[in-house]
Amino acid sequence: MTDPFSDVTDAHVHLMPERLMAAIRGALTDEAGWTFPAPAAQREMERALRAQGVTRYVALPYAHKPGIARELNEWLVERCAASEMAVPFATVHGDDDVRAVVREAFEAGARGLKFQCPVQRCAPDDPRLDPAYELAAEYDRPVLFHAGTAPMFEDSPHVGLDRFEAFVDSYPEVRACCAHMGTYEASGFVDLAREAESVFLDTCVAMSAAAPEYLDFDPASVPDAVFEDLAGRVMYGSDYPNVPYPYEDERAHLLSRDLSPEAFDALFRGAAANFLGEA
Repeated sequence: MTDPFSDVTDAHVHLMPERLMAAIRGALTDEAGWTFPAPAAQREMERALRAQGVTRYVALPYAHKPGIARELNEWLVERCAASEMAVPFATVHGDDDVRAVVREAFEAGARGLKFQCPVQRCAPDDPRLDPAYELAAEYDRPVLFHAGTAPMFEDSPHVGLDRFEAFVDSYPEVRACCAHMGTYEASGFVDLAREAESVFLDTCVAMSAAAPEYLDFDPASVPDAVFEDLAGRVMYGSDYPNVPYPYEDERAHLLSRDLSPEAFDALFRGAAANFLGEA
C-alpha cells in the first residue's frame, strides 16, 4: 500500500482572491462561530499542504453573486498555471451568461466546475445551469456541488438529495460529486452513488475527527463498507483552508478505519483521478 501520508490528492481546497476569502471567512465566523488557523494565501497554503503529504489539490472557487465568475475564473486559472500542485476548477452564477463564461473557463484550462448551491442560490437541477452542464458533457469535465444540507442549510430550497438526483437523472454522462458525503443526508447520497456510476462523494469535514463538534455529525455513522464498496468514487477532501481545526484532524478518523490497502489508495489518490477523468 502507498503511504497514506504521501502523494495525497486533496480534492476539496478553496483558492480565492484575498478580499473574497476574507469575506467568506467572516461570514462563517458570524454564522457558525468558526475561526480559522490555516493561512489563506496560496504560497503559504501550498507549503502547509506539502507538509501534510499532499502533492496535488483541486482548487475551487464559487461566485456568490452575478458578474464576478469570469474574472474569478481567470484569476484562479492563472494562479494554478504557476503552481505545481493546483488543479483549477471554475464557477458561474445562474444569472451570468452561463454558456459563455463556462466555455471561456474550459478553454483556458479549467478542469471542472464548482457550485456552492445554497450560497449561490442555484440547485443542481436549476435550469439556468443547463448550458454549463451541456458544456461539461462536451468537454468531459466533472462538477462538484455543495448539494447537502450541512452545516446550516437545512431550510434551503437549493440543496438536498432530490435536487441532486434530478441533476444525475438529466445528465448521467457527467461525473458529479456531492461534497461533505452529502450530509445531513449521507445515507441517501451513498445509496445514490451505489446506483449511479457517475456519482462521487468527498469526505471533507464530515469524515473528520472534528465532525461531531463542528458539524454535529458522527463520521462513524458511515460504515467502512462504504469506502470499500465505493472505492474509486469516494475522494479525500479537506475544505482547506476554511476549517476551524488542524489539518491533521481531517484525516485522523479516516486513517483509524479498518480499510483494505486498495480502499485507502483509492480514497487518497485514485478516486480523484477517476473524477478528473484521468483513469
